[in-house]
This record gives sequence, structure tokens and C-alpha cells, in this order.
Amino acid sequence: MPQELPGFYFDPEKNRYFPVKGRIPGSSRGSSSVSTSGSSTTSDKPVSKHNQQVKVPCRRIRIKTAKLLQVRELCGNVITSHKRKCNFQEEYQKIQASQPMVWKYHKTGRIGDGALEHIYVNIDMADGLTGTDVLLAGSANGYLSLHHVGKAGQQFAYGVNCMSDCVWPINNEIQLGSGKARCHLQSPAGASIHMSSNISSIKNSVKHSSTEGSVMRNVLVTTLGSETSGGSVYVLNLNEPLDFNLSSHILSRRMREVACLNCTVWTADCNSDGSQAVVGTNLGAALVNLETGVPSWVFRSKSDVLSLQFDSSGQIVLCGLRNGAIVTVDARQKPEVFSGRLTRHLISYPSHGTSKPSSRTTQNFTKRWFELKGNLFHPHIISMPSSISCLASLQLYEQHFLASSMDGLIRLYDHRLVQRGPIQSYEGNVNSHTRIQLGVDPCERIVMSGGEDCKLRLWSIKSGELLFEDKFMNSIPSTVCWSKKLPGVQVYGQEPCLGAWLGSQEGLFYMHCS
Repeated sequence: MPQELPGFYFDPEKNRYFPVKGRIPGSSRGSSSVSTSGSSTTSDKPVSKHNQQVKVPCRRIRIKTAKLLQVRELCGNVITSHKRKCNFQEEYQKIQASQPMVWKYHKTGRIGDGALEHIYVNIDMADGLTGTDVLLAGSANGYLSLHHVGKAGQQFAYGVNCMSDCVWPINNEIQLGSGKARCHLQSPAGASIHMSSNISSIKNSVKHSSTEGSVMRNVLVTTLGSETSGGSVYVLNLNEPLDFNLSSHILSRRMREVACLNCTVWTADCNSDGSQAVVGTNLGAALVNLETGVPSWVFRSKSDVLSLQFDSSGQIVLCGLRNGAIVTVDARQKPEVFSGRLTRHLISYPSHGTSKPSSRTTQNFTKRWFELKGNLFHPHIISMPSSISCLASLQLYEQHFLASSMDGLIRLYDHRLVQRGPIQSYEGNVNSHTRIQLGVDPCERIVMSGGEDCKLRLWSIKSGELLFEDKFMNSIPSTVCWSKKLPGVQVYGQEPCLGAWLGSQEGLFYMHCS
């Protein structure tokens, strides 16, 4: 087994060491747990209920913007305190994230608790084609709807306008604009459709497009499945401009069923060019050709794949399982239509029970085994104490990804250093059994998550600081998506981190950090 060298990581595929280059966001001496054992499974240590209750998250010390600006004028962009050095721009963005404004939209109950996606499309107006933002919302009862997003005060000549109320902060009269909503939301007539079963995921076929005003041409939509039929994979065609003046069938005539699988479809993701999708099921992960609809297995397991993502190259798939394991699968090798041809692996992972073994015999039962079939990319398997709730790969730091589990844990990992455990943790979240999405802002500085206590929390990805924690709804904020573009909004120093849409059974919410 390769030895660990400080400042280097070992690539088993190339059989050599490489230096750890680049700044690891959030890395610190106390944040990562170094494993010295020879096991191929890296796990988070189980924490007793007593320790979970007394553990206090790292909360942000409130600094006024005026004070921060004064220090910047005296000291420049690098600000030195008695504890550490910090960057003015980063501190300013933390202040913005710690003081968000949130609006609730009426007549949106139970339409966005399954999946949300913010996209940019062309619409056919009386004066020609116009680019605009729309929000696709999928519900847990199979209802898929499209909503027009506009600037505050903008009115539309069609559909139903969703009125909004500022729900945070409560004393919104002290805020600029007296709580006036930053976004106007409208539901066009006929821009909805009932799918065969629950909406399990909505994904753009193109991610992080660098072209200003580019049009997202296709959207991947998956359904969970039911007792009588399996889940399905659909493609929503947005090549042609949307025409909201039509009385009906805006979505149904653009929706095409690509594949119907004989299993439960929990989640899905698209590669960069939109030619293939990978779906997570109760049988494993499968690649689906979006042109032919032919599925082929890349990974099989008896544990459900509850969350997955392509990496930035579109060649590696990160899979999170119900048993708490996180597996990286190589999608470059030829997938198999028949799962019996996949390479078989027997993986060991620790049991996360709270009871301590009383003898050497009972210690044997603390290590469990499960079988995987597929082309594993990394020999090390990460294991979290509970079922994986969500995975989120970072684009600016290609080797890093966030993972959350259904016991409330949220961790940041480095693909190159998975054997050492997480490099950052985010404390304070509350969860026991619910699938809750993680939301990462476009600047990749903030991560947010809802909790079973109906609170929303925001952390700094780099430092792990808890920037915001409060309750402004009476249901779990289970879905989230950040808007990629909002005209007229600027943030000091760079492109704006913009706002985020939140979905729950109670309705749709919009959060803006300003």
C-alpha cells in the first residue's frame, strides 16, 4: 500500500505521487481526521446523542458594514485582526449572507417540494424574441410547472401573478425598499403538466454556461415511479422560443419520454453536452442515451443510489448510497446492458451503532460488507453514519465536493485525500430521515440547507462558519436552486452571488443576500 507523504497524494491509476496544488477551501489542522489504518473505507466517527446536543456550531461574529469599510480604507483589502488575517471581499460577502431578505409567494403551495431549476430561455413576444428567466418547479405529487421570473414591478399580460410577502426579516420596514420583492413571479396559463408519478429531479443539460444570454435548450426531468410502474426519464425541449400567449399545452407538447425503467428513479444528472444522463435508482446507477433512450448500467448495488453527480469532466460519477457509502464510478469505460458483466467488488464499511462492543467476538459485527458491481474510479470508499441526502460537486475546485447525510452531518471532501476524512464540517443542521438538497451559490462561497426544524442555515464553505440560521416557514425547505442571472444586481468586486429559490410544501420562497 502506498505510504502517505506530506504535501503529496497518490494516484493509483497512474501509479505515482502528485503534489497537492491549489488552496483547499476550508482546510485547517483541526478540520480533517487523518486515518492511519489500512482500510479502504473512510468513515465519520459516530457521535452520541449527548455530544450532538452540546456541540455548538461556529457562529459568525456580526460586523457592521460601515466598520468593515473603515478598516479597509485604513488597512487595504487584507485585514489583520488579533486572531487571523482576512480578505475584505470575503468578509463583505459573509455580511451579505448573514443578512438575507426572504419573500414568500402566494398560491404556490405544494408545487416545488420535489425539485427546482432556474433557467434562461427565449420567449415570443409581440415585439419579437426576448430572453427571460423562468423557474421550473416539480412537486412530490407529480405536478410540473413553469413560472416566469422578472424584475420587481415588471408586469405581464398573461397568466396569474403570484403576490409576495416579506417573511424575513420580520421588521422589514428598516430595510431599504421596505421589503419590496426583488423578483416578480407569474404562472402562465397552460404552463403545467401532471406527470406519471412524483417529480424526483430537474436538471439543465448545460451547466455554468459562460456565454452571456445563452439559451438552455433541453432540460432533464425524471419521475420517481409508483407501485405499478417504474420511474421515467423525460427531456423538455426548449429549442423553440416559448409562446405564453397560447392557451394551453406549453409543456406537454415539448415533453418527450426518453426511457421508462423498471425501477425507482431517485435522482439524475446530465453530462456537459447534454447527450447522456446518469440516473440513480434502487438497483444502482445507469447511463441513458438521451437520443436513443437506451439505458446501460455502470454501477449496481443492493443499496439505493439517493444522490449522484457527474464531475466537471463528465467522465466520473459520484454516487451516494442509502447505506451511507459514497462511491466514485468511472463512466469512461464501456457500460454494460447486462449488469452480470460488471466487475464485482466486496466492500467493507463500519457499523455506526452507538452500542460499544463488550468482547472480541462482538467486535467482528462492527464491520459490515456489501457488494458493488461496476468500474470504481477510487479505491477508497467514504462512509457517512447515515443515508446520503445530497452530493454537490464544486466547479471552481474540481477535486472537492460537499456531502450531507440524513443525520444532519454536512462535510467537505477532497477526492485526492478521501482517506484522511473530511477537510471541513458544517455544524448545526437538523435531520433524521428527510432528503434535503444542498444549495451552493454560483461563486461557491456559501452552502445552504434546510432542516427538519424548518430552519434555513447558511455556512461559509471555506471557514465552516454558520452565517445565518432562522425559521420563516412552517415546513421543511427541502429543495433549493440558486439563480444564475438577475439583471441590474451588482456585488462589490465580481459577479453577484444573486439569490436562491426555496421550495417546501408550504410554497415557493425567494432569498436575496444584500
